[in-house]
Amino acid sequence: MKKYLEILRNCKLFESIEDENLLVMLSCLGAEVMSYTKNQYIFTEGETASHMGILLSGTAQIVRVDFYGNRSIVTTIKPSELFGESFACAETESVPVNVIAEKECEVMLIDSRKILHPCCNTCEFHSRIIFNLMKSIAAKNLLLNQKIEIISKRTTREKLMAYLMIQAKQHGSNFTIPYDRQELADFLEVDRSGLSAEISKLRKENVIECKRSFFRFL
Repeated sequence: MKKYLEILRNCKLFESIEDENLLVMLSCLGAEVMSYTKNQYIFTEGETASHMGILLSGTAQIVRVDFYGNRSIVTTIKPSELFGESFACAETESVPVNVIAEKECEVMLIDSRKILHPCCNTCEFHSRIIFNLMKSIAAKNLLLNQKIEIISKRTTREKLMAYLMIQAKQHGSNFTIPYDRQELADFLEVDRSGLSAEISKLRKENVIECKRSFFRFL
């Protein structure tokens, strides 16, 4: 586990926990590392929601597919980020989304019960990790509200502009988004051709400049 320390230090779940305690904690929690190939499912919709994951390398996406087969990207997961914690802590009967490896990746899986129900040794880090877990879930709720705000817009143009404005506020007028055109359409829950048409209109109107995933407000 030592080789993962650098990435785990940046994980919100382990905030304010010293390295030596972190190694002890991982052993106590029974953490295990799994490898996944591109497009392999890390969590599959319908499976038991018992574990949370930490992405150690690569990238992954949380994807929702509706009754008609329409695909929507909920979010992209980057190294050191925690995922699946809300479903595991809520003790939902099954995971309502898919988590898919976008590239080859390594994931640390932790049984949520070992976090929520401290062991008989009453390790001192448990109260801290539960506090960190609550903060993580609260932050995810804020991001979910942000996503709802975006997709609740009536038109493709309004959804696109709402998303780009949020990115510009966070990163400045020049920024790169984590999606290609199809993925951006899936995230905004719009048709790709309609999205491409709106991007072209915004470029002609000198509102934005863009190339692939790079955007700049003029």
